Amino acid sequence: MIQTIATKPYLDQKPGTSGLRKKVPVFQQEHYAENFIQSIFDALDGFKGKTLVIGGDGRFYNREVIQKAIAMAAANGFGKVMVGQGGILSTPAASNVIRKYKTFGGIILSASHNPGGPHEDFGIKYNAGNGGPAPEKLTDAIFAKTKAISSFKTADIGAVDIDTIGTVEAGGMTVEVIDPVADYAELMESLFDFDALRALFKSGFRMRFDAMHAVTGPYAKEILENRLGAPKGTARNFIPLPDFGGHHPDPNLVHAKHLYDEMMGPDAPDFGAASDGDGDRNLIIGKGIFVTPSDSVAMLAANAHLAPGYKAGLTGIARSMPTSGAADRVAEKLGIGIYETPTGWKFFGNLLDAGMATICGEESAGTGSNHVREKDGLWAVLLWLNVLAARGESAKQIVTEHWAAYGRNYYSRHDYEEVETDRANALIDELRAKLGSLPGTSVRGMKIASADDFAYHDPVDSSISENQGIRVLFEGGSRVVFRLSGTGTSGATLRVYIERYEPDKSRHDLDTQEALADLIAAADDIAGIKSHTGRAKPSVIT
Repeated sequence: MIQTIATKPYLDQKPGTSGLRKKVPVFQQEHYAENFIQSIFDALDGFKGKTLVIGGDGRFYNREVIQKAIAMAAANGFGKVMVGQGGILSTPAASNVIRKYKTFGGIILSASHNPGGPHEDFGIKYNAGNGGPAPEKLTDAIFAKTKAISSFKTADIGAVDIDTIGTVEAGGMTVEVIDPVADYAELMESLFDFDALRALFKSGFRMRFDAMHAVTGPYAKEILENRLGAPKGTARNFIPLPDFGGHHPDPNLVHAKHLYDEMMGPDAPDFGAASDGDGDRNLIIGKGIFVTPSDSVAMLAANAHLAPGYKAGLTGIARSMPTSGAADRVAEKLGIGIYETPTGWKFFGNLLDAGMATICGEESAGTGSNHVREKDGLWAVLLWLNVLAARGESAKQIVTEHWAAYGRNYYSRHDYEEVETDRANALIDELRAKLGSLPGTSVRGMKIASADDFAYHDPVDSSISENQGIRVLFEGGSRVVFRLSGTGTSGATLRVYIERYEPDKSRHDLDTQEALADLIAAADDIAGIKSHTGRAKPSVIT
């Protein structure tokens, strides 16, 4: 039943921030998916007879690649595959399954927050035995294998029924189809005070959760409505669709504007939230107030002790370098470590495994803790609900009180999407070349204190990751960061992060873009964004 099939390398299979992401027609090329899956297996050792988790976010081409992966796992010697029913398994849920059942690792099929459909995005990534994304050393090894591959192994087993929960044998390997929600819901119940949350909803508390026709829908429906007693209809767009209903499953103020508008309206619910394509990102909007992801990390860390799972306190907080410094002041007050890492959840894994951090977060709407080794959208929503229930205050009250205590970090990210790659690279190269001459100069009346290309020295394994984003820091605590993203599939995305710290509580109610106007103009002066990209304004502002 095992077949060895000749193939030729594709030279464009370098994994990005979180796996390999391309358009669906690229993955549909002959042996394209098989080549990458085989290269994953070829880069691994010691998995004979072990268990592999497979699941995805339900996007177009998900089911087909799951069948390929099952057949190839059997041929390569895995003893068992655990797959989410219908091919559904959110990224944090997959991480939990890997950890709970001590499996060898897992293959997650997703392009996260990117659009889905016949001509949209697809992705494959490997998560290691700790439940987290493969470290750079492993993704580099996988890429090397893709450039030299000459054959792949598969088992002629036909289509496996992945819609019926239970166990079947296929190609000498066990295939167990699992309820994708049960283990995750059990984990959430161990972390949060479900009795307090039931009482919160019973009191008349109103909430809107938009699953964006993506993977979190079944999880939100089961936990919020079935287990916590939230009114029917609290979870919206909860059926995962291959094209996400034709929408972009990115929970930001552009693609979830309808939720923002509702939360700012006269009859707004008490709390609004959303999650993305694969369930690892979150959007938090209180009645009359949007909570930036950077602020959310800081506020959850400051209040985490109110939830049973974190009552003993935090060991440390980790944030990605572009994320605002709001969490730094929380860590300082708590007397715990604060770690600044490159973008990408894999960098948090070492800190979590070593017990050096408990809560981690990224400005790109990813927040999580040591309960899994991925960011976790629904987890963040449930922790917010637990804080609201415990404090008996509105989200707006909690936010404004936090700013009064710690100061406010005005923060925004400007994305220039699908920029011609050569132009984007030229911008970064020119900016990098003049870093040494920037300190001491002034732009728009603001003096530059320092400028560098961020390098991370991992405190656990001593590895060094260089060229992780260009930072320009001004006197007084303001800064601008420039970075090319590795999560897109077309051209390059230039991300510009703008941050200003404001300790004066009488100035905490300014419009964010107005508060940052001088820094936004300075960013263009420094990097020549308009001249390099040809864009007069960003594609997306968050």
